[in-house]
Amino acid sequence: MKVILQRDWEELGFEGDIIEVARGYARNYLIPKGIAVEATPQNIKAFEQKKKKIEARRAREKEQALKLKEKLETLEIVFKRKAGEEDKLYGSVTNIDIAEELNKMEIPIDRKKVMLEKPIKSLGEFEVPIRVYPEVVANLKVKVIKEE
Repeated sequence: MKVILQRDWEELGFEGDIIEVARGYARNYLIPKGIAVEATPQNIKAFEQKKKKIEARRAREKEQALKLKEKLETLEIVFKRKAGEEDKLYGSVTNIDIAEELNKMEIPIDRKKVMLEKPIKSLGEFEVPIRVYPEVVANLKVKVIKEE
């Protein structure tokens, strides 16, 4: 079944995209939740008129994301943690810790955007990728030092 996305949906695509999905997925999930509408000729015409506005908004958002990427790549976050032998941490530094620290710096980043494969469990310097926008990924420097 063909549907038109009414908002960006990470797994499927962007607002205004016409995509093919299973009929049950569209009827039972996407359409009732307001994520998509059926791709009828009338709905396609309506979205064609909105397309310029959508593209302008996307361009603005991407521009802001690029500025945020530059800002994030100049930052370095330092975490002080207790460590044992061989510089292994007693706890760990997770994507939640990194997102909270960025929010304290007034940089609103959702924890789901921090693409940390597994928690940091040792001392050292790490580069953590952060998805700022679907095509824009910033590398944030995270330093974990021993708490005295």
